[in-house]
Amino acid sequence: MNAHELLPKTELKCPEGLELVLLGGGCFWCTEAVFLRLEGVKEVVPGYAGGIVIQPTYEAICRGTTGHAEVIQVTFDPKIISLETILAVFWATHDPTTLNRQGADVGPQYRSAVFYTNDAQGEKALALKEELNKSGVYAKPIVTEITPFTNFYSAEQYHHNYYALHGQQPYCQFVVRPKVEKLQQLFGELLLKD
Repeated sequence: MNAHELLPKTELKCPEGLELVLLGGGCFWCTEAVFLRLEGVKEVVPGYAGGIVIQPTYEAICRGTTGHAEVIQVTFDPKIISLETILAVFWATHDPTTLNRQGADVGPQYRSAVFYTNDAQGEKALALKEELNKSGVYAKPIVTEITPFTNFYSAEQYHHNYYALHGQQPYCQFVVRPKVEKLQQLFGELLLKD
């Protein structure tokens, strides 16, 4: 029996016709800022997933001992944006080849991870990861963890919509903004229409 089997599984609520997937690509301020800009993404909630502590805090996560990753819970309309497109954006806007690290952010909470909410999502994510590895797009193998959803806890309110509220802070300018600019450059056709 592993630690996840001891914890109660948290429930995900998804409106009919929509899908949920949880993505960890380093600091959730970055991933939230990217995915909030995509047409067909209905909601993005920063939080913590995959750990062994119930109701973890940001301070506990930062110690790197809870097993959680900083993630975003993405609710999307598959009739507007496919899971494959979501994963393409995910892999292109962070470095999926570094274990437990994104730039200067180091620790297991910053790991690259996909927590899928149904078997079809898991199969697609594994197939796309394998395809990317074979393509040679990255010089090193992708280390993204692809595992079934077990738990998710929303981050404290001050983390929500962080880039929009604190965009002038140095971290936002030097870490988050380049990811948003990369999204605009590579996936401009997927952005929300004004």
